[in-house]
Amino acid sequence: MKQTWRWFGPCDTVSIADIRQAGAEGIVTALHHVPTGETWTTSEIERRKNDIGDAGRAGHLRWVVVESLPVSDDIKLQAGDWRQHIDNYKASLRNLATAGVEVICYNFMPVLDWTRTDLAHSLPDGARCMRFDTVDFAAFDLFILKRRGADEDYSDEVASAARIRDKEMDDAAKKALVDNILCGLPGAAESVALDDIRRSLEIYSGVDERVLRGNFTAFLEEVVPVAQALGLRLCCHPDDPPTPLLGLPRIMSTERQMRAMLDAVDLPANGLTFCTGSLAARPDNDLPAMIDRLGERIHFLHLRDVVRETDEIGGSFYESEHLGGNSDMVAIVQAVLREEARRKADGRADASIPFRPDHGLDILDDLTRGAQPGYPAIGRLKGLAELRGIATALDAVGLD
Repeated sequence: MKQTWRWFGPCDTVSIADIRQAGAEGIVTALHHVPTGETWTTSEIERRKNDIGDAGRAGHLRWVVVESLPVSDDIKLQAGDWRQHIDNYKASLRNLATAGVEVICYNFMPVLDWTRTDLAHSLPDGARCMRFDTVDFAAFDLFILKRRGADEDYSDEVASAARIRDKEMDDAAKKALVDNILCGLPGAAESVALDDIRRSLEIYSGVDERVLRGNFTAFLEEVVPVAQALGLRLCCHPDDPPTPLLGLPRIMSTERQMRAMLDAVDLPANGLTFCTGSLAARPDNDLPAMIDRLGERIHFLHLRDVVRETDEIGGSFYESEHLGGNSDMVAIVQAVLREEARRKADGRADASIPFRPDHGLDILDDLTRGAQPGYPAIGRLKGLAELRGIATALDAVGLD
């Protein structure tokens, strides 16, 4: 398991020096400043490599995973400039291959990349985490956004609780809820207004799971053969959370959906980012078993955990310590190591799967550092140490 760390660029409050001291072996980053749909040029890619210090010198970290090379809404909808955007995506892949970056993570979630209702939920010990509250989200959808048809998506019980929650919130609380939800939008969420969300939802009107899946397949048919020829590994991130939101379809939430995506273009370059935290938000996802069955095409791992507050699909949850949630992280790492052993026996060059400690609790100095939501220094360092310990122990005692 190759230990990596997500870095948001020179503006990140967690520096490359910090990451090196954490013991990470590679960097996960992206050109966040390049507008979605435009080509990542060789000059911008090389500039980011130089920011990392990726010059082959001893002790320097390498850029090993792109997260993410975003897919535009035009591509997801097959509208507007979608054909040009696909050509630009292929050009970006070629430029990344020239730069030696082989693993490219992306997602196919419409409108929102991820969704939380609270970015600083307080835990009993004083730590903070991100949380998704179903009632808060329903209050946003029904009474703040006032989306057409929203009342059809919630049970009477949730809608009633949301109405009460809406009445309890003052203007400041409502603004905080909106800001938290919009933080999951691609780009600078602070510049996005509710009317922008309404317009985005309008353009997806009539797009159901079948249509979105068809557009996804068309995208894969274009870009996967290019990635295969270049020796790249594309890996789609699951939906977060893995349930429909805002009336939008979800097509990467379950093993069945992931298998359909892999079978749509059955080439090794077409793979998965296996995010344990996203998938664990659904109680019907058996993560170790999914790794055993899908492992051949897992190109990147996000290891984190959640505590589900209900066993209902679509229920509330909060992000936990890496070993403190509903998932069996030991069994998950054991399944990963089994897959790596199979790859090594088959002589695969990608036998060591890159992983990163995904998210983390704000603890100690993280509470005042002001890092990107979900990406504290010490909380992730703690998670990395715990995951490293599991892998080391299993390696010592064997997998049987």
